[in-house]
Amino acid sequence: MEIGVRIAEARVECGVTQAQLAAAIGMDRTALAKIESGSRRVGAVELVAIARELGRRVEWFVDEAPPALASYRGAHEGVAVQAIDTMLDSLVRDCEFVSSRCPHLVEGQPEPVPHPATMEAAEELAVTARRLLGLEPEQPAHDLSRLSAGVGLLVFAMDLGEGADAATVLLERGGVALINGHWRVGRRRLAAAHELGHYLIADEFSLDWRVAATEAQGIEATLDRFARALLMPGDDLRDRWEGWLATPDETWRDAAVRAASHYGADMATLARRLLEVGLVSRGRADGIRGVTTKQADIVEKNLVVRDELAPVSLPRPYEQAVLRLYRREVITADRALDLLRDTFDQDSLPDLPPAEEREIREVTS
Repeated sequence: MEIGVRIAEARVECGVTQAQLAAAIGMDRTALAKIESGSRRVGAVELVAIARELGRRVEWFVDEAPPALASYRGAHEGVAVQAIDTMLDSLVRDCEFVSSRCPHLVEGQPEPVPHPATMEAAEELAVTARRLLGLEPEQPAHDLSRLSAGVGLLVFAMDLGEGADAATVLLERGGVALINGHWRVGRRRLAAAHELGHYLIADEFSLDWRVAATEAQGIEATLDRFARALLMPGDDLRDRWEGWLATPDETWRDAAVRAASHYGADMATLARRLLEVGLVSRGRADGIRGVTTKQADIVEKNLVVRDELAPVSLPRPYEQAVLRLYRREVITADRALDLLRDTFDQDSLPDLPPAEEREIREVTS
């Protein structure tokens, strides 16, 4: 795609006119118009200024989009690009750059599994996924970013406002998932589990809105079921639910609060899973949806409070790979901080050996 076209696209997405952008970067409006139309080349300094003003990275204007994203945009021409799409594009570029220099960043990618056509197949896929993730049948699926990285899916979380829940791109090796960190932790975790499902069945690109909030159909419905089954395996949920209810002075509300904490689920997701497993009536499920965990519950029941996938969240193997590149002086400090999305500052980066020591190392290596 021509650079001028991408400049125009980014400008429109930001709601900025040609006159406003030109004034902000000290350029004549007619010059900017010529750049966007392709009748005038853009200088490097001008492009840096435009990128800074529009909140984009320079490579977004000069490099082709990842194939899966480009294909999606081509199939949905005229649909406004969402914040999650733009951020995912940027993250994919970063991951491909780091992976090209650290091949071990993505390991353990499994062979694609068939699309689950039924709810029973979705439950079976959850069993397969738990095995691939190294989870025991009764073990909660906490730290989904770490677990997913073990099968080649790099999960990031960014605050994208009230937009889509999540999106995933399948790379040549592995994949990248972006979770909207704007939502509460239960919804973030459910979205991450759902994206893992897309990855396991090798969907090249997925963009998900309101995961499990409505009665989805087709593959989205079965992947919703997969996500709930992954987070809350039926047999374990049944044993724990019945055990909590059998405890003296414990009510169904107490059991719901304990279950939501144990599995890291929101009440709406828990209610649906309890219905699926046949542990509650529809009336009781409606009651559970309205339950709120109070601070008193956390203290009295000694619950663990987690904030998984809170933004900004980067996969640990990705962070380690970036730091490895910095230590090897493959990238500069500024590039490392850029790749780490400002979760580090200059003082947080590892110390490099003095220049003299580096020169000696180069001579003797």
